[in-house]
Amino acid sequence: MTTPTTTRRTALAATAIALSAPRAWAQAPIVIKLSHVVAADTPKGKGSEFFAKRAAELTKGKVKVEVYPNSQLYKDKEEMEALQLGSVQMLAPSLSKFAPLGVKEFEIFDFPYIFDSYDDLHKITQGPVGKSLMAKLDAKGISGLAFWDNGFKSFSSNRKMAKPEDMKGLKMRIQSSKVLEAQMRALGAIPQVLAFGEVYQALQTGVVDGTENPHSNLYTQKMHEVQKFVTVSDHGYLGYAVITNKKFWDGLPADVRGQLEQALKEATDYANKIAREENEAALEHVKKSGKSQVVVLTPQERLGLKKAMLKVHKEMESRIGKEVIDAVYKETGFDPAKL
Repeated sequence: MTTPTTTRRTALAATAIALSAPRAWAQAPIVIKLSHVVAADTPKGKGSEFFAKRAAELTKGKVKVEVYPNSQLYKDKEEMEALQLGSVQMLAPSLSKFAPLGVKEFEIFDFPYIFDSYDDLHKITQGPVGKSLMAKLDAKGISGLAFWDNGFKSFSSNRKMAKPEDMKGLKMRIQSSKVLEAQMRALGAIPQVLAFGEVYQALQTGVVDGTENPHSNLYTQKMHEVQKFVTVSDHGYLGYAVITNKKFWDGLPADVRGQLEQALKEATDYANKIAREENEAALEHVKKSGKSQVVVLTPQERLGLKKAMLKVHKEMESRIGKEVIDAVYKETGFDPAKL
């Protein structure tokens, strides 16, 4: 039998549910999908997971970052469009990916031997030149948040490579970059653009003869198992820009955005630190595997490669912009006339 007390309790319960529903909805976490194309156990993969963890901690669960490694969501050529459309909220693409967007200045990072050390590099990525480059993404609906290192690249192939002439005629896989095309041609090699996820099979089947990678990518993708030689050339840099959909980012509550910026700062320090450690460890793993012979260049051999590729800097002036190149030279102290 229904009593006035029972009726009153039922009404109060219904009111409580009605009042709590909007609050429960408001407390649902903001989901950020972070997609990338490399393995989870690479510096970028670990940096992404670190960011996800710190984002959850600093926002006290208001944000949930879902990390999708190894091209699980999008391949190289698909992910930038997905970001602009809002299908994914964050990416960490390699710096070569921005030229197809019309921001060709990012290809400065592909210049061979423009950075002699991480100290030189960080003067750009953590300084005013890096900030000015990131600002150029705004017009594309993208906010640039941070630069992450992967490392300096080595050449690999089934031919021992120590001099420019050793590269002649080799089909070398590169990322899509006019600078990298010019770099390979300067060495007499034939550049072949391939998505990162397709490289191992292409090497295995002979579609391409070799490639260039930081050691962590080479090792985690098992490329060393289908390459007889790895030349520690440190000829170029591979790094990433952590980016987000600008509309999404600007629409976040200010406090949440600030917490995510702090999480990203910590993740950047972590990713850059382990990038060096992981590349050193990966090279040791390659040596111990016995699958590839590791070739360490003499100072004279390194200088020979450097001189052979230096003309790429001049060739790319009209594409990148002389003012950007000069700004990097000024910050790092690089002087091509002294080679």
